[in-house]
Amino acid sequence: MSLVDDPPVVICVPARNEERALPGLIDALAGLTVDGRAPVVCVYLDACVDGSEAVVRAASARLPFAVDVAVETGDHPSNAGLARRAAMAMGIARLAGREGLLFATDADSAPRADWIRAGRAALAEADVAAGRIVRRDAAIDGLQSRVERYYDRLHAYRRLVDPVVWEAHDTHHCGGGANLAIMSSVYRAIGGFRPLPFAEDATLLDDAARAGFRVRRDNAMVVETSSRRQGRAPGGLASALRALDDGALPRVAHPFALAWQWREHAAMRFGFSLLDDRGVRTRLGRRLGLSADHVLGVARDCTNAEAFAMRIVPAPPDGDRLIALNDAEDALSLLESEWCEAAA
Repeated sequence: MSLVDDPPVVICVPARNEERALPGLIDALAGLTVDGRAPVVCVYLDACVDGSEAVVRAASARLPFAVDVAVETGDHPSNAGLARRAAMAMGIARLAGREGLLFATDADSAPRADWIRAGRAALAEADVAAGRIVRRDAAIDGLQSRVERYYDRLHAYRRLVDPVVWEAHDTHHCGGGANLAIMSSVYRAIGGFRPLPFAEDATLLDDAARAGFRVRRDNAMVVETSSRRQGRAPGGLASALRALDDGALPRVAHPFALAWQWREHAAMRFGFSLLDDRGVRTRLGRRLGLSADHVLGVARDCTNAEAFAMRIVPAPPDGDRLIALNDAEDALSLLESEWCEAAA
């Protein structure tokens, strides 16, 4: 897909009782470098019982662009996916059928001044861009920083094993809703954020890839976020930080399981254009324990090699098994050294 000249930009923010955090976000938005037309900010206030609405209304007078506010009332449990979906629906409505760029962030976050410029550049190369999320006071949470460095290394290894042309040279592992940009037509095509209580952001990226869209993780697109211990989503960053505070030792994904999956992604991606050859279909199917006819059936439902690779390769055996961070780092070092020896 390609961008139209100077597409409109809408920044979509869900908020629930964020009276204290919103001024920091608003200051960051006011400082954004804007090339071309000014963005619109859409804030979805999800059953707030504090002064969040007053803060946002007051901010609209000092921000150099339009602010739309939607207020959801009533007493209901927090649901990150529903709230983010509602904020994005405001953005889609604002675009009124035009192609545009939807940027997502959180109320406790602060995009850097060049956020929109970096997001535009990323979406000139891909359909979805996941930017780097940087924690304020990260030095205080050394173990969490080490976990994040491990996952950055793991993603870099993924792109050695399964390179794609749309990935950023300076990439990372993040895929959080605090820093995403997506073309509006792509967002509509995949049905948007699912109404999940957590992991709605990672699910969106998976849905986009399975539909054949290009997902780029780009270090140039940066949002700073808080290191608070109370968050909206169960199993999110806040709970991870609380667990570390309580003395839990980090456990992370085993790199061997993921490496198997990524090798298969690469093989399927490469083989997609050759599937008219039954021998190729047979060989690819044998790798996954599938028949040649099954491989062809999956391929017929896929628009491109990305969709085929993402759909036909199953979750890796033991893919949900977590191991101690020390062991994972050692295992990843072994994979990296084997790759270097093979490439030499």
